[in-house]
Amino acid sequence: MVHAVPVIRVVAVCVVLRDDEILVFEGRDAVEGRTFYRPLGGGVEFGERSAETIVREIREELGIDVRVGRDLGTLENVFTWQSEPRHEVLRVHEADFIDRGMYARDRFDLTEHGEKLQALWLPLADARNGLETLFPDGLLDLLAGSASTA
Repeated sequence: MVHAVPVIRVVAVCVVLRDDEILVFEGRDAVEGRTFYRPLGGGVEFGERSAETIVREIREELGIDVRVGRDLGTLENVFTWQSEPRHEVLRVHEADFIDRGMYARDRFDLTEHGEKLQALWLPLADARNGLETLFPDGLLDLLAGSASTA
């Protein structure tokens, strides 16, 4: 039996805020039977800066242009998804929709790797209070730290 070589994936995600809500995609781990949320973004391609990844990914996923803002920091996420161990290093940036009308939309349809997903606005209070699972771990602390320095 051949085992896949473990890979540490470099990912760039963006924090798009609407009042006290964050734009996230809704995912589901069928093995664990739980729903989770994560900011939009994706894998950084060789030679690409994380801000460029965000612009590309949001355009690919939603067909929307964003303006990438402040670099909020880096998070490391070691987790299990669908019973498979995963390891990501995430670059986190602020971002805003260039078309301000996009903030009025409550949901966005997207397709990722052939899977139909929803992007939606998650109240940060729900994540802070443990009502919803927001990944990556440490994101809420990163956001709290960025608010105090803004």
